[in-house]
Amino acid sequence: MDMLRGDRIAEAHLTDWRKLAQGIHARYVVDDFGAAARFVVAVGEAGDEIGHHPKVSIGPGHVDLKLSSDDAIYREDDGTEHVVEWVTHQDIDLARRITEVAAGQGLAADPGAVAAVELGLDTPDSAVIAPVWAALLTGNPDDQGRGTPSDEVRDGGGRVPNLWFGDRERCERQS
Repeated sequence: MDMLRGDRIAEAHLTDWRKLAQGIHARYVVDDFGAAARFVVAVGEAGDEIGHHPKVSIGPGHVDLKLSSDDAIYREDDGTEHVVEWVTHQDIDLARRITEVAAGQGLAADPGAVAAVELGLDTPDSAVIAPVWAALLTGNPDDQGRGTPSDEVRDGGGRVPNLWFGDRERCERQS
């Protein structure tokens, strides 16, 4: 499924959701753990209907959700395709459904409370330093994401921020 660029995501008018890093995120305020559990069950059922589910985190007084697709297709200008983690129509559709579920349960969204950290590092040779950063951040020098093997460090467990590498020499040539 094609990835959606920022303007297409914004056009969806998902007021409960924020576009951060590779996904869209929402936080819903709940009174207690029981309310959180009931909400998550309803979200799971909505996801079952379309075969797609969010990443869910329950904390004191809130439920955080992240939607992204691991198989989004990014197309370069020359037509080259890459499989990336990003937002697709499937995520937008499920976000709308989750917003309806939350409203039906009387839950308020708190999109301003959602945050994601992503780091960028310009380097002349990311292939050399990426395994070092991957080992430091994730404990695994091979945990470098998909696509170009050395262009990012991504912890699939979400324990640490994503780290992507820019080509310092290319940036300097363009200035």
